[in-house]
Amino acid sequence: MHTTGTEGTFLFGEHETERILPSTLPALLKWRAAEEGTRTAGRFLTDGETESAAVSYSGLDLWARAVGAMLQDAATPGDRILLVYPPGLEFLGAFLGVLYAGMSAVVVPPPHPARREQFLARTAGILRDARPTVALTTPDLRESLARHTGRSSLRVLTWSQFDDVASTALAFRGPESQPGDLAFLQYTSGSTSEPKGVMVTHGNLIENLRVIHERFSPAHGDATSVAWLPPYHDMGLIGGMLAPLYFGAPVTLMPPLAFVQRPWRWLEAISQTRARISGGPSFAYELCVRKVTPEQRDRLDLRSWEVAFNGAEPVDPKPLAAFAEYFAPAGFHAGAFKPCYGLAESTLMVSAVSWAGLPSVRAFDKADLARGIATRCSEDAPTGRTLVSCGAPVSPIAIVDPDRLQACRPGRIGEIWVSGPSVAAGYWNRPEESRDAFQARLGHTGDGPFLRTGDLGFLLEGELFVTGRLTDLIIIDGQNHHPQDIERTVGGVLLSPGPGACAAFSVEGDRGERLVLVIEVASRSLLEPDGVRRQVRTAVTQHHDLGVTDVVFVRRGRIPRTPSGKVRRSLCRTMYLDGLLTSVEER
Repeated sequence: MHTTGTEGTFLFGEHETERILPSTLPALLKWRAAEEGTRTAGRFLTDGETESAAVSYSGLDLWARAVGAMLQDAATPGDRILLVYPPGLEFLGAFLGVLYAGMSAVVVPPPHPARREQFLARTAGILRDARPTVALTTPDLRESLARHTGRSSLRVLTWSQFDDVASTALAFRGPESQPGDLAFLQYTSGSTSEPKGVMVTHGNLIENLRVIHERFSPAHGDATSVAWLPPYHDMGLIGGMLAPLYFGAPVTLMPPLAFVQRPWRWLEAISQTRARISGGPSFAYELCVRKVTPEQRDRLDLRSWEVAFNGAEPVDPKPLAAFAEYFAPAGFHAGAFKPCYGLAESTLMVSAVSWAGLPSVRAFDKADLARGIATRCSEDAPTGRTLVSCGAPVSPIAIVDPDRLQACRPGRIGEIWVSGPSVAAGYWNRPEESRDAFQARLGHTGDGPFLRTGDLGFLLEGELFVTGRLTDLIIIDGQNHHPQDIERTVGGVLLSPGPGACAAFSVEGDRGERLVLVIEVASRSLLEPDGVRRQVRTAVTQHHDLGVTDVVFVRRGRIPRTPSGKVRRSLCRTMYLDGLLTSVEER
């Protein structure tokens, strides 16, 4: 494979035929429909096992034209369109239809019957910020959406793959989008009251898809994939749905709930389709080890899996090693793991291990890491912390002292700053926050602009190591502590901690910052709170030389997380301070 330029000149497959790919996603799909129309673009497994729908490139183009034609009668180019769909091919057709119409998509998850208040809070904030003119949803969700939003000025339309697509598509007269046009608003997982919409342009999207292709598409050209990640999150939308379209390879989709209920379904889909690309956050691999039985494992064939990407940061090597060991009998090879790092503000990917590369695992002195210095040590050193590289950056980055705004010396930990064509245009209608986050410049040279990620890390031998989150950093008595380290220690104490079972953060006390732990447990009947609390306090003191001010036990699922499963520590801290975390001991 060879790539050059931002519009994408590629040499695909054995015949090395040169193709110039278009510079926007609608133009790309139209090109694929014309050149490869009968080939399968995607299929959907309703329950994670049974195929309920499939679509070719020409069929997907037809769907997008039909949606585009309908929207042109209800809105104008440049309008924001709210998309409320369950995961699946209908969502993909609707999303592409919005882009075909020259409008901007705003994606929110559909309302869950048990989480109505959460849906209302988050969606209300997005509605106030994005001010969409039209909401597009399925016939089944239309009444529920209209009832939940309660906005008479928001016109709610429906589209389904079972509508009369062909006749509607004939009316399409769409404009040609330009690389600088806004493609969609990716709302970040900040507080529900103040969501921020990242402005992703067509140019941002195509450039990031290009570098994803460069890192993850094998040389032999077979980029068949499986995806279960929710499309309301950047990794699920771009990495799971849009990247396969760019690759020109079929994707098998399944609902996130189907994976969570039976993780074996994910691996079975990879086995059955001979997929080469699939992945998710660390908890997905942990869940597979815990839930897939040896009998289920023995029916799998994972030899085709070449790119098992992991988008959690920092990447924990333990669950990856456990997964590789457990699924080795099924043909999985540890070299398939491709840790990567990214964020919505840079469209998606910032760095990644390439499909032919191997993840670098290195040990560093924990005391030095706390002082902001990356000092190598032996892997078996008791004072060491093992870090996994997220590969070489795909865009220019700088490691910067967040206080002095100067580039760090080699071997120093600093904030990760990113530049390049994948960096989004800013936050929708937030000029001051956009300037602070997207227009940073180095104090001593004026170089920039850079995107400030808020993540901490360092470069070693050209590869990026992520150490933690700047805003999550716990500073007690002048010492830095990464919450992930403390949470892993707590996980070692619990018999079955499960993914994301602990949130560590600091609160201000009479004598400065103090440590609080919120720990999920299965039920009160399985908990001996006083004994576990003593074990947790002892372990944290021994491993981190820290006292613990409070330990709160909550039910499974009560710790807030992002759509991709990452613990939202700052929101958990706010809930703790506001008395919104109900302890199982109070029930």
